[in-house]
Amino acid sequence: QVQLVESGGALVQPGGSLRLSCAASGIIFSFSDMAWYRQAPGKQRDLVAAISIGGSTNYADSVKGRFTISRDNAKNTVYLQMNSLKPEDTAVYYCNSQFGGINSWGKGTLITVSS
Repeated sequence: QVQLVESGGALVQPGGSLRLSCAASGIIFSFSDMAWYRQAPGKQRDLVAAISIGGSTNYADSVKGRFTISRDNAKNTVYLQMNSLKPEDTAVYYCNSQFGGINSWGKGTLITVSS
């Protein structure tokens, strides 16, 4: 059974930083493509950042230069470092894995950017 557990959500002021973590189990992590998505109230879930098995990354235009996705295969964990946070980054952030043709989701962690 795949489990993806996000952590690191918080209330943060504009301009602040946060790091999200997603601990994975039930998959061969080093053979899984991983990603972070977010969903703001009343909006669809959108891709924020992705990292492939080989370490290639891609980002939504809205977060390029501010967010960094990384992975630690020894810890079965993917991270999202978020800097220069803006109110429009407020959303529930979801971890996603793609392994063996199976697409899996975590339960999400809430980021609120507000003064």
